[in-house]
Amino acid sequence: MTSSRALDQPTRWAPTRAVHPARPTRPARSARPAHPFPLAPLRDRLASAGIRRPRVLRGPRTETPFDAPRIRTERLLLRPHRTADAADWFALQSEPAVRAFLPWPERDRASSARHLRDRTRHTRLWQKDDFLALAIERDGRLIGDVSLHLRSVGAAERSAEIGWVLHPSAGGRGYATEAASALLDFAYDVVGARWVTAVTDARNAPSLALARRLGFVEVRSAGADLVLMRPRGDRAGSPAPADTPAR
Repeated sequence: MTSSRALDQPTRWAPTRAVHPARPTRPARSARPAHPFPLAPLRDRLASAGIRRPRVLRGPRTETPFDAPRIRTERLLLRPHRTADAADWFALQSEPAVRAFLPWPERDRASSARHLRDRTRHTRLWQKDDFLALAIERDGRLIGDVSLHLRSVGAAERSAEIGWVLHPSAGGRGYATEAASALLDFAYDVVGARWVTAVTDARNAPSLALARRLGFVEVRSAGADLVLMRPRGDRAGSPAPADTPAR
């Protein structure tokens, strides 16, 4: 998994959170050292709790807001989260393999439902550090999550951070690759990102393998994390038919 160092919380990315699991798919950690962007974790945690500065005080905006899409791939539907996903979301969060590399605490059903409710609010990218989260749905059931953080707003340097997480029972079938690839297309073709980053725990071999399949390259380390990047236009990444269990 990768985990956006986002909500709590799903890019740095998770059992990349991402694209990015056994698998989760977003990067994460238990004891995490300094974040490459020191203020980002605090901002993300406050945002996940619904505490944000009014938009009028949050600086420049993109030329237009980018609202959460519904994306159909060959086998999946990526769409905004909904409270009706509570049982599946709790099942995903209850998996030790999912939490292994994510900054997610163990939650009971009530706190998991609150966390999901927070995620249903993250449906627009418009200003720096806005967060967009999409459920990965397969045959009517939520099996994971992919997310984007808007990290830079200006058209010439616009960037985003992707995250992914997948329920372990859905691992090994290429779903994480399929979902993350679709969200990357949205980031480049719709949002206009010049590059996309992902952050994953260096010990999270499956998430790291997924990032590399998607065409990401390592640019630096940040404590136990690896920061990876994929520039716009670098669509090289050979999607493997199956995802390695990961986080």
